[in-house]
Amino acid sequence: MPRPMNARQELGLLLVLMLVMFTCIADFMIMMPLASYLMAELKISTAQFGLLVSAYSLAAGASSLLASSQADRFDRRHSLLGCYAGLIVATLACGLATDFHWLLLARVLAGIFGGVLGSICMAIVGDVIPPERRGQAMSWVMLGFSLSAVAGVPLGLWLAAHAGWRLPFYALAGICVVVLLAALVWVPPVRAHLARLDPNANWLDNYRELLADINHWWAVGLTAMLMVSGFLVIPFIAPTMIANSGIAQSELMFVYLVGGAGTIFSRPLIGRLSDRYPKRHVVAALIVLSFLPIVLVTQSFHAPLGWHLAISLLFFVFVSGRFIPATALVTGATRPHLRGRLMAFNSAVQNFASGCASLLAGLIITQQPNGYLAHYGWVGLLSCLAGLVGIWIAARIKAVS
Repeated sequence: MPRPMNARQELGLLLVLMLVMFTCIADFMIMMPLASYLMAELKISTAQFGLLVSAYSLAAGASSLLASSQADRFDRRHSLLGCYAGLIVATLACGLATDFHWLLLARVLAGIFGGVLGSICMAIVGDVIPPERRGQAMSWVMLGFSLSAVAGVPLGLWLAAHAGWRLPFYALAGICVVVLLAALVWVPPVRAHLARLDPNANWLDNYRELLADINHWWAVGLTAMLMVSGFLVIPFIAPTMIANSGIAQSELMFVYLVGGAGTIFSRPLIGRLSDRYPKRHVVAALIVLSFLPIVLVTQSFHAPLGWHLAISLLFFVFVSGRFIPATALVTGATRPHLRGRLMAFNSAVQNFASGCASLLAGLIITQQPNGYLAHYGWVGLLSCLAGLVGIWIAARIKAVS
């Protein structure tokens, strides 16, 4: 086990990891609201912009799959600092891009480095924080998702509106440099897992050791079902609110602000519940509670903005909240010397499952001549079915460490 940390050191570590997650998510999300700016200045088509968005996820999935073999061969501190430095360079390259191909290469690089950072952060939490406090620690780190919705995306849009699309990337790269300096101070060496590492094992041996454990498959299976459940619905919330429910495009910002703000308060509470009660029970309860906002958000109807904000708040709180106890379950489903590899494999599954779910939803939903997006309700029911499968899988995950 790593050397115990005092309360101040632990808080500093969790805050740094939260900021790492915030910048990673902001780096991924900022591309989507900048679509109109990029398409106008760089003269790129909608298909090319779609490739820019998907390039990050595909590169992230590929790098995570590669890290599934090698992640446990290094001090986790070194892995974090090295990948984060790579993300800074890639983000700066995005701001400097002068054409589509340059920007595409920069987004691929950002996906390669950013795709594994989340798994490294979770592996550090799993190695350093004892199981009885791991749920709350996960909630702190995953607040980075909330901050990106509340501050990252709206701030990026404001900067782009006042100074062009390049400034959000420059600003994000600058923030990342500050976070990197903080990580140098607050992230300790995490290398206890190296003691059990077989130095003679090759890449195939590392994969075989990881994939031979059925518990690992149950763990990533839970992640896959939660990602499918979420990303069947999430990509089409904004367009259906505009096309089907009559929400103005200028009002969408409030959806993210209200939803993200709600998770700032709900995540610590969910983290405490995950430590107080069996994590599989908390996962199951949150999945069931998420069915209400999933069904409501996928039913298109005209209502005042406040009604849609309330539904979005419930959606953000329960759908994203499911990942706190689920991630704590995944980190505890393996031994320390395999945790980095499992979390990297889990990250790869996240990226590929979200992509497949978005593709499936796009095949089910059809656009009518008047612009109405049909069959979104069927997608919502399919999302709930994936959640039920997730409950069944969660019950089969064994706590190892």
